[in-house]
Amino acid sequence: MSYLNLIRYKNLLFLLLMMWCMQRCVAEPILAIYGFDSQNLPLQTWQFALLCTAVICIAAAGYAINDYFDVKIDTINHPATRIVGVSIERSQAMLCHQVLTAIGVIAGIALAVSLRNLMLGALFVFVPGLLWFYSASYKRQFLVGNIIVALTVATSVMVVALANVGALRHIYNDKLLSQTPIVPNLYGWIGAFALFAFLLTWIREVLKDAEDQEGDREMECRTMPVKYGEKITKIAVIALILITAATLAWLIFRHANNSLTWRYAGFGIMLPLAVLAVMVAIAKNRADYKNAQQLAKYIMLIGTLYSFVFYYITAKITHIPFFGLFAA
Repeated sequence: MSYLNLIRYKNLLFLLLMMWCMQRCVAEPILAIYGFDSQNLPLQTWQFALLCTAVICIAAAGYAINDYFDVKIDTINHPATRIVGVSIERSQAMLCHQVLTAIGVIAGIALAVSLRNLMLGALFVFVPGLLWFYSASYKRQFLVGNIIVALTVATSVMVVALANVGALRHIYNDKLLSQTPIVPNLYGWIGAFALFAFLLTWIREVLKDAEDQEGDREMECRTMPVKYGEKITKIAVIALILITAATLAWLIFRHANNSLTWRYAGFGIMLPLAVLAVMVAIAKNRADYKNAQQLAKYIMLIGTLYSFVFYYITAKITHIPFFGLFAA
């Protein structure tokens, strides 16, 4: 169980859910509009499995190396839940990181080779290195660490679009693809989910810094709460929440302007965002910031599950059965 906690298995399951939703509920319905069905999808099931394996293993390795470098900080911030140095030796955490990174990179490169996509292969080599430097140094720098984590989560969503477009380009030439809006639609819709994930993750990371500011200050980290104090941090987080709400409203108005989407976003996302802003404004201690983080996770989950609404709306256009979503 210690190793499962080390790699944050709950976060990995949520990441896997996000990728599954992007593939089955967003990418495949878009492809269905252009005549693709479950029998002739450009990205095969085994290729999607490779994609998930690569992303999940690299993310798990990132969690392991993060705890490896954070032993001293976690002794102050999370003494009761610290894993590395207590139930798992540092050398074991490093070995776990190395094995998971190797599996993730190999799976990612295998996928890139099968799709003849150099950019995808480079991505699965670049991200593990970025996560290493984040854990060793970047996370202690002002804003840099927050943005890296947010970008990594957004990339984990966006990579589903990259893989599908890569598969299309492997089968069809760019000239043929340019005659339809299939590529912009894949990038646009999955990119909107990725942007939402980026903003919510950024909010969560700043809230986490506010929760952990005692240990960060002791280790001379330059996070926002340490550098500018709680008042400025709260203002920044509330500003990010407003930006998230405004961006979501604009995207719905421009690209998904229907009553079902507005009701879903209003009650499932906008209202919780307003509650989150209030929670941040009145937060006074570690427990308050932790509760705010939990609400941010809930909002991200609800945002991800909008993909089912997208599938339902698209199913009416393509006449694909809604319950076919859960078919093999």
